[in-house]
Amino acid sequence: MSLATVSGAPERSICPPRPPDSRARRILAKVAERRGLRELLLIAVVYSMYDGSRFFVEGRQSTAFMHAARVLHLEQGLDLAWEQTLNRVVSAHVLLAVPADYMYATLHYVVTPLVLLWMWRRHNADYSRARTNLMVATVIGLIGFSLLPVAPPRMLPGFVDTMAQYSGAGWWGAEASAPRGVGSFTNQFAAMPSLHVGWALWCGWQLARHGQHVITRVSGVAYPALITLVVVATGNHYLLDAIAGVAVVFLAMVAVGTTARLLPRRVIDLTETDPNATAITLIECPTQSSSPSSSSPRAPV
Repeated sequence: MSLATVSGAPERSICPPRPPDSRARRILAKVAERRGLRELLLIAVVYSMYDGSRFFVEGRQSTAFMHAARVLHLEQGLDLAWEQTLNRVVSAHVLLAVPADYMYATLHYVVTPLVLLWMWRRHNADYSRARTNLMVATVIGLIGFSLLPVAPPRMLPGFVDTMAQYSGAGWWGAEASAPRGVGSFTNQFAAMPSLHVGWALWCGWQLARHGQHVITRVSGVAYPALITLVVVATGNHYLLDAIAGVAVVFLAMVAVGTTARLLPRRVIDLTETDPNATAITLIECPTQSSSPSSSSPRAPV
């Protein structure tokens, strides 16, 4: 980009020369032009981070059990240690335990993508903010897993590992909701915060806020409560884990909302929906001399 001459001065460029397009640059540009592919790639990256969190707790099992004992002690002091009673009641009845196991093993991974897809198709104007809230909440949870590994109740004496007890009724093994044979690839000490509850709250908020039917809105209220009951009853989370999962979502919402208000309007836009617009638009290069008639339009990349 170049500016018009000023006072007879020769025209000169103020922007650095563009490097020649490389193959990698062309591939990234094509990915950026396809919003759906960008979204899938983003979700895959966050899930990979979730799966990789297990490497941060290797060799820290004793620390995780120590943290679990402290969580239980804190709950007892707050009169919130209800997990053991609920866990024993549900585990003793197959008609309660097996449905709870299936809900724990499936809903977390099915309902959340479905709500994301629903937001994309039916409420696209609100999708980007909603997706960002979910991603930020997940990253905060991953930081919690890494800094504060906590053994779940099912690993402690006095609790029943409901999913291990009824593993013959499903595809999971003894490692929580992981399919048989892949339990070693999961983080067994990711109890605090509960992203099962956090993601369920996010889903419930979207359904209750954007749902146009009474059933949808009621489901938005009931779903987080159901998941909270399930994760505690199956011995996979403490009640404080569930509370922390709720706090993580609200913290993410505050952080995203505050950032959106502080960022300037003319920034890189990765959620452009106009098919005639470029996928990435940058602010024009700064000028050394400016006037009302010398401002230049944006330079597409």
